[in-house]
Amino acid sequence: MERLAIHGGPPVRTKPWVSKYMGSEELGAEEKSRVLKVLEKKRIFRYLPDGLETSEARALEEEYKAFLGTKFALAVNSGTSALICALIAAGVGPGHEVIIPAYTWVATAAAVAIVGAVPVLAEVDSSLTLDPRDFAAKITSRTKAVIVVHMRGIAADMDPILEIAQKHGLMVIEDVAQANGGTYKGRLLGSLGHVGCFSLQQSKVIASGEGGMLVTNSEELWQRAVLYHDGAGYQFRFTERKIPAFPGQNYRLTELQAALCLGQLEKMPAILRTTRENKRKLVERLGAQGKIELSPVFGTERDLGVSLIFYVSSEEKARQTAQALTAEGIPAFQVYDRQARDQHIYINWEFLLAKRDPWGGNFPWSLAPEREIEYSEETCPFTLDLLSRAVQIHLNHLVRDEDLRDIEAAVGKVAFHLL
Repeated sequence: MERLAIHGGPPVRTKPWVSKYMGSEELGAEEKSRVLKVLEKKRIFRYLPDGLETSEARALEEEYKAFLGTKFALAVNSGTSALICALIAAGVGPGHEVIIPAYTWVATAAAVAIVGAVPVLAEVDSSLTLDPRDFAAKITSRTKAVIVVHMRGIAADMDPILEIAQKHGLMVIEDVAQANGGTYKGRLLGSLGHVGCFSLQQSKVIASGEGGMLVTNSEELWQRAVLYHDGAGYQFRFTERKIPAFPGQNYRLTELQAALCLGQLEKMPAILRTTRENKRKLVERLGAQGKIELSPVFGTERDLGVSLIFYVSSEEKARQTAQALTAEGIPAFQVYDRQARDQHIYINWEFLLAKRDPWGGNFPWSLAPEREIEYSEETCPFTLDLLSRAVQIHLNHLVRDEDLRDIEAAVGKVAFHLL
């Protein structure tokens, strides 16, 4: 076996790795035509008094409803806005607790605090998604909801989570930002809980730069979300409002953003067929590599295949492995690198660890002084240990067989020398 590139040997790969983006790589003539059409109409605000039937945002909502099979959809300006609207729709507010996984984008925790509820962290398991057992253990009399995050394209184990939530009367919000188009036992993610939330930011499966979508089968939840996403209540010019008025924000999606995203759902199945097949091949090829560990769910129906993650024996080995793979021409990183301050990992959420609000106080934690909730390395130690031993390589639909062979060769080479 040749010397590692990091030690002066020849690298496995010398040409650049593929782009880390997905849907935005497929932007072309169709999207350009749709955006130009909006400019020609000079109707860039969704809720003008006339022409709602030709609204691009409305058309995007109809696409999502048809795709997911849900009764209602609401286009918003970000995935974070979708989460906030979902929490408001679910009646979450001051005095409540919301259980979230310790591995998710910081916006999941921020959305909970923004509506005045307290985030309660639960461990993830080797699938990188919420551990149902720890979820059950974290429920208290204050728990109002759980946000289930389908992380890194992996569907959470929804059957036990839904069963636990139903037993305790909890609202289930699905955060599908990183797993748009994913399935769990044949059902599309976002359609299993009470509310599903999606992001259309550029790094997601389909994208409009910024944007989000909320879906539900409950008219009441949808109307509450609609009212909160638009304090003026413009939607109710066209739809009978069946709930009392309350103050809202401005989380509306523009017509230009919606036009950019329209039609991308049609492209998604082909994109995901490729990513899934790539991941299946990698899991099959690397499964015999005894020096790394793969979760049993990787490469299965629950996996979109948008990244390769494997585990090694220690934090130090993960750091060395990521550095060595990168030197071999396969960009890789240690998922929990103590120096990187990655905002996907709870220990790096500065406001949460300090329990700090925007005004220098500690709302909403101050609402229940008798219920002391601390955030530290001891809060979710399994998650931190797991992520510190995890190495990740970005994948997408642009990856070809020769790229897969390069990954296999690089992992084998690094494992031989370092693991």
